Amino acid sequence: MADDRDRADTTAPTEGEAFLARVPMRDEDGAVREAFIEDVSGSIQRGDAGFLRSLVGELHEADLGDLIEALEPELRLRLIELAGKDFDFSALNEVDESVREEILEELPPQTVAEGVRELESDDAVELLEHLPEESQEEILERLPASERRMIERGLLYPENSAGRRMQTDFISVPPDWTVGQTIDYMRETPDLPERFYELYATDEERRLRGAVSLDALLRARRPVPIAELMDEERRRVRATDDQEEVARLFGKYNLVAAPVVDQDERLVGVITVDDVVDVIEEEAEEDLKALGGVTRDEGLSDTVWTIARGRFPWLFVNMLTACLSAFVISRFENALEKMVALAVLMPVVASMGGNAGTQTMTVAVRALATRELNRGNALRILRRELLVGVLNGLGFAVILGAIAATAFKIADLGAVIGLAMVTVLICAALGGLVIPLTLNRMGVDPAVSSGPFVTTVTDVVGFLSFLGIATLWFGLN
Repeated sequence: MADDRDRADTTAPTEGEAFLARVPMRDEDGAVREAFIEDVSGSIQRGDAGFLRSLVGELHEADLGDLIEALEPELRLRLIELAGKDFDFSALNEVDESVREEILEELPPQTVAEGVRELESDDAVELLEHLPEESQEEILERLPASERRMIERGLLYPENSAGRRMQTDFISVPPDWTVGQTIDYMRETPDLPERFYELYATDEERRLRGAVSLDALLRARRPVPIAELMDEERRRVRATDDQEEVARLFGKYNLVAAPVVDQDERLVGVITVDDVVDVIEEEAEEDLKALGGVTRDEGLSDTVWTIARGRFPWLFVNMLTACLSAFVISRFENALEKMVALAVLMPVVASMGGNAGTQTMTVAVRALATRELNRGNALRILRRELLVGVLNGLGFAVILGAIAATAFKIADLGAVIGLAMVTVLICAALGGLVIPLTLNRMGVDPAVSSGPFVTTVTDVVGFLSFLGIATLWFGLN
């Protein structure tokens, strides 16, 4: 009977498991349930530390991050305090930067230092990299010397570089070791990385000689030297390489891990595919925000003032371009007074041009980011986009021309808007490609700066072509 009770005790669900079974965290759409948030908030307010420690121990770091964001700001810090050592600080890398900084600034440096010690080196660097230097120093000085030096080295690398993303825990062995020696070493060494996909052969000066995948290692016989298994041409990255370049390397060569070397070819870390997935997501989000005039750091948890301040410059630039368009319209005041139909139809022409320009610009910016668009194929792509502009222009010229002529009972008006439509769509294709290429050649991020220029070109050309052709056609001077 005692044995049966012992077995029952070992299989009994924890308090956190029982709660998650009773109150699922997410609904059918993957959002955090309101009932779940309310129950957790109540536990935090009651100070139920035992339940909260059990709960955070059951949640994945990404789920814990979503829970933190869903809580009221005053409860987030309290949750971490009540969870104590059971709180996984890697969850803070899953929340908005503003939320993370707010929490880290409120927590005692010693508490953050203890949490950082449990993280892999790349997660620790990511957690601390955006804090003020004074806060970083307060936390780092509470770490053991070896761990502090490791994180400090990571923070010295440029932002968005491979050095910031790499893990400094890896397995390296001499190339003259045998498979048997290597396997025994991995079995007997307690402080190996928690997860790894390959190991590396290095010489006495830690220079990378090659890489050995785990499947090759496990299929080889014990007496086989590592030198016979290692891939000397293994793709590698430099610690100073941009993270976008690293992501492209992984995608192009289907890598799951890559060694990171310094300028002297010494092995200093490893980047794995989970880090690269984060980079791809971040860069895609950054480009999408930039195209919409939103700063890369803006998050849903930012304050009204922070968001307004970040969006103001883009809106100001767009105001200036709108003023230029208004100036062009004002030059045709007499024509607009004599033919009201022009005022009704001119927004259609400008809108079509703006949409066509945005389509071409989006494709061009993305192609530049992935290095698919370059000097070698730019002319061919330009010819293609111009032909697309001509075809779409002719198609919409027929459609809008028929609509305009029918609606306003003026046959020539259909011809005028048709000619304007062809003109503006050709210019939209030209501007949507040439402007990003020019900005990229000048060293300016085309994702950030292309929008206002393309909009200006399409609006000005749209108004100028439609009103100009109408003025000449109908003699409205």
